[in-house]
Amino acid sequence: MTVFADASAAPNAWFRWDREGRTLSVGGAWTVAESAQLDAPLRDLEPGQAADLAIDASKIERLDSAGAWLLLRTQRALESAGKKVGVTLPPRYTPLFESLARLERKEAPTRRARRGDRTGAWLARIGKQTIHIGQQGWRMLGYLGRVTVETLEAFTSPKTNLRFAALVHQVEQTGISALPIVGLLAFLIGIVLAYQGADQLKRFGAEIFTINLLGVGILREIGGLITAIIVAGRSGSAFTAQIGTMRVNEEIDAMQTIGLNTVDVLVLPRVIGLVIALPLLTIYSDLLGLMGGAAMCYFQLGITIPVFLRQLNEAVTVNTLLVGLIKAPVFAFVISLVGCYEGFQVERNAASVGLLTTRSVVESVFLVIVLDAAFSVMFSVLGI
Repeated sequence: MTVFADASAAPNAWFRWDREGRTLSVGGAWTVAESAQLDAPLRDLEPGQAADLAIDASKIERLDSAGAWLLLRTQRALESAGKKVGVTLPPRYTPLFESLARLERKEAPTRRARRGDRTGAWLARIGKQTIHIGQQGWRMLGYLGRVTVETLEAFTSPKTNLRFAALVHQVEQTGISALPIVGLLAFLIGIVLAYQGADQLKRFGAEIFTINLLGVGILREIGGLITAIIVAGRSGSAFTAQIGTMRVNEEIDAMQTIGLNTVDVLVLPRVIGLVIALPLLTIYSDLLGLMGGAAMCYFQLGITIPVFLRQLNEAVTVNTLLVGLIKAPVFAFVISLVGCYEGFQVERNAASVGLLTTRSVVESVFLVIVLDAAFSVMFSVLGI
């Protein structure tokens, strides 16, 4: 399409200045099909010398949002050159043009605010998140106190009705059902740890100490930590999803209406069940991890099983195993506490269930790693 100076040629879309350079006449079909060819000539448009200009669009036959945007951009370009510009449109196209102009006026201050106050907005987000984390920690601490008191009452008060069927069910779901995945990952981690350790110790001719690395690393740290992380992703998320779904379906409201204590019914079986299951899973994980390391030592280093067991007996003591097991009930309590707490925070929509389940896993894994680091520092200070 060629931009014609003479409207009588009847092109698809056209524009021209009058002889005095005061009025820009436009006409034809200002649509998206013609916008690509109108764009460059309009950008190169030179305004006249007059201070007051007019855009006469009364001869426009068809106009869509692309054409209206080109007209608005031309008006703004002329205004930025210091001109006062008025636009005349057919009545049927005036609402479209005015709505685009209103939208442009609303967005311009927002863009300027974003460019000019990015640092302030960034600091505001940090402050907001800091306050949120503090409030979340405070509420969770209060929930920890409540659950701790009711857990102690469950074992000391004869009036408390601990639901053993639910407790056994939770031990099965969090413990027995997790055996395949925990065992497989522990076995593979034992293989990886033995392979990497042997590869480095070969340089010093100390391949036999790969067994020491395996024993201390798996029994003291890696076995319990990996098991807790798997359980946090598997069981902690399940706690949040189950309780959250009950909240969406208003089952928790119904339980409270008939006088049931939701902590006794929903939280205690999960907390106590996981506290029982996780230490047992940790022992199972330790055994499978050592078996994976023993298999790698046999095939890569030629260390037989009797030699492996003898060296392992010299490398580790009962305290090495106990250090890893002491952490397991604490990890289990934290994972179940976070999972149940986030489940009760679910709002009455399905999207909230997914959001809080994700948050539950992230918080559980974070707290498990922090607690593991704290235990390591404490044991180091105590010389254990």
